[in-house]
Order: sequence, then C-alpha cells, then structure tokens
Amino acid sequence: MTIEQRRILRTAIPGPVSAELMARKQGAVAAGVGTTLPVFAVGADGGVVLDADGNQLIDLGSGIAVTTVGARAPRVVDAVRAQLDAFTHTCFMITPYEGYVAVAEALNRLTPGDHEKRTALFNSGAEAVENAVKIARTYTGRQAVVVFDHAYHGRTNLTLAMTAKNQPYKKGFGPFAAEVYRAPVSYPYRDGGLSGAEAAARALDVIEKQVGGSEVAAVVIEPIQGEGGFVEPAPGFLPALAEWCRANGAVFVADEVQSGFARTGDLFACDREGVVPDLVATAKGIAGGLPLSAVTGRAEIMDAPQVGGLGGTYGGNPLACAAALAAIETIEADGLVERARRIEELIKSRLQKAQAEDDRIGDIRGRGGMIAVELVQPGTAVPAPELAKAVATAAHQQGVIVLTCGTYGNVLRFLPPLTISDELLIEALDIVVGGLA
Repeated sequence: MTIEQRRILRTAIPGPVSAELMARKQGAVAAGVGTTLPVFAVGADGGVVLDADGNQLIDLGSGIAVTTVGARAPRVVDAVRAQLDAFTHTCFMITPYEGYVAVAEALNRLTPGDHEKRTALFNSGAEAVENAVKIARTYTGRQAVVVFDHAYHGRTNLTLAMTAKNQPYKKGFGPFAAEVYRAPVSYPYRDGGLSGAEAAARALDVIEKQVGGSEVAAVVIEPIQGEGGFVEPAPGFLPALAEWCRANGAVFVADEVQSGFARTGDLFACDREGVVPDLVATAKGIAGGLPLSAVTGRAEIMDAPQVGGLGGTYGGNPLACAAALAAIETIEADGLVERARRIEELIKSRLQKAQAEDDRIGDIRGRGGMIAVELVQPGTAVPAPELAKAVATAAHQQGVIVLTCGTYGNVLRFLPPLTISDELLIEALDIVVGGLA
C-alpha cells in the first residue's frame, strides 16, 4: 500500500471507525494493554500512518524505534514475501536454515569491535537482555548484575528487576529476581555539572561498596537511555565503566535495543565514543517491524553456556531473519546513518529556537533520530508531566504521533522513521511546538 506522504485529517481524532474498534478492544483485550492514540492503523509507509477513518498521521514514533527503515520498506517486504513462499518455520534448533546464520554473520560484522564474535537470536529486547545476563553469569561464575537509575530493560521478571521505573511497569508484579543492584547514572541536566568521569567515579564507588568488584557478573547499560527519558551520559562515562569491567573481570553489556541500527546517527550508539562492549543486546530496528532480537559478543563469552542452554522455539524465525537482512541492506545502501544525522539537525534547530522563547523547555538531548525534550515548570528544573501529556495530546489531535517518556513522565521523545521527508518532519515539529502554546 503506497501512501501519499502528507498529513490528512478527514475526521476528528479519533474518527467513528476507530472509536468503534476501540470499543471492541475494551471488550476483548486485557485492560493492562494500553494504547497511546485512540486510532487504529490500516496502513503505514515512510513517515505516515493511515488510520481506519482515512486520516494520515505523521509518525514521530516508529512503533517505538522499530520501523527505522519505514513500515513497509521495499527490500523488507520483498524479502519477507520470498521467505513466506519458501517456509514460515522449522525451529532453528531442529532443522537450521541459512537466514539465521547470515544474520549472525552480519551482526558479528556490524557491532562494535573487530574481535571474534558469536551471535544468538531471540524474539524481543527483554529476551536479549535476559540472555545476555545468563551468558555473563555462566562465563564469570558470578551472580550480581549492575544496572542504573532511569534504566528500562524489559518486562520479564528479571528485566523488570533491572528496570527502574515502577509505574506502570513494575507495580504489583513482584517479587522480582534477586542479585540486581542499581547505581547512579550520568544525567547531565540533573547532575549539577558532573563530568562523565566524575559521574562514573560516583557510580563505581556505589558498585564497589554495595556489591564488590569481584562479585559482579555484568554491568548492563543503555548507551542512551530509552524509556528513562533519552538520558545521554556525559562524555567519558561509558568508557570509564567499560574500563572498570575489564579491570574487574565483569562483562560490559550494552543494551542497544532502542539506540541501535543507525537510530543515533551511528550504527550503534557506543560507536560515538569508541566503546567496545563485551556483549551487545539488539532488537527493535533490527528487522523492519518483525519480531527479532540478538545478543552478539566476544566468542569466548558467547560460547560459555552449555549446548542447548540458549534458544527458544521462535528465536531467529526465518521471516524475521529475511527481514533483518533486508533492513540492514537498506540502512547501508540508503545511507540511513547519515540521514539520522540530518534528522538530528532539523529537530534540534527547531527545538532550540522554541527553547529560546520558552523556559519550560528545560533540556534538549539525544542524537540522530533519537531526540528528547524535557519539560519543566517555568524557570525551574521541576518536572512538568502534565505539560508533556497535554502537548502530546494536542499533537495527536492534529495528526502527529509523538510519544512521552522519562522517569518523571515529563519528556517528549522524537523517533521518526529515518525515511521521513524533511517537509513532513518540519511540519510535525511545528505542530508539536505549537502545542506548547
């Protein structure tokens, strides 16, 4: 379905068809499964989502950083169709297929570092993170896992223990997995001027005192935090953590689930400072919208678990593998790393202009097509979650999909498909900024 790349509002948001479908959703779907917009999609292409009432919304969410190459990237569609005609599933652990191996080879080539690597494929970001922990624990013979304030790592029991935000993710779901410890992250806007090295020293002091370097199996961190508010640590923070891990025999795990695959203007967010993780967890943008995730890392670490210790019925599904190879080809052939940097220029220039006129815009941060605005009470650093919600709602009513996030709920996040046009992006930004009025 080719969709004209422009915003069209044929009805109020939501329209009558979406309203009817939402009523059906409420009668059939568990209440705990929420939605951001009350509209139902029937198509998506480039930077536009088409709803059931014929409205065309500008997409600044990419299904939470999933449709980086677009919601129907031609190479992805063609590859999945071809694989669908061959077979949909055999289970790689029963009768393997080349697509899985080819994805592993691609990830071994693309992820940071030129050391020998291995890859295992799974279904979701949470699965990737959880398996990274399993691998690190097996390799080190240790149990303790260190994570950070404002972190989000998933919704399984272990990854909920690793996730920082209680509401709505953790409330009522405990007890959680043990041996997970939390350290302070580098949060430049709220750190009182701490450098990356100083913030790292603070975090490592907590780790040394509360856990002990000899007990740590893995330090797990998002190079740019996602749900926690797109918090980008100060330069030097990540390298210091990686160096500490090397010195103490711990595994340094980069959770690149949201920040990977060209999203930040580098192929991986760790690339910007030359940080080479021991293990990298990936998902979201890996496969153009199909469910796939991976753990990639040093061969000696990845090979530590016993044969049969890693896997899953659907892990590395052949359709998802075909999609991933096509998505990676699209990123490389279409220059989407460079495109992400152009998107950063457009978003930041528009938001900085607005910030100069509105002291409720406390901070603008992030890189590439992963940019955030932290909203605060006028002239202060006090979080303003009600304002963030109101601005997002106003944008939704005007046909722009924009998401909120942050531990305090006061952050607007911008995650457009990297295939969005300049014109659509600028129009959407004007609408969001207009909502601040």
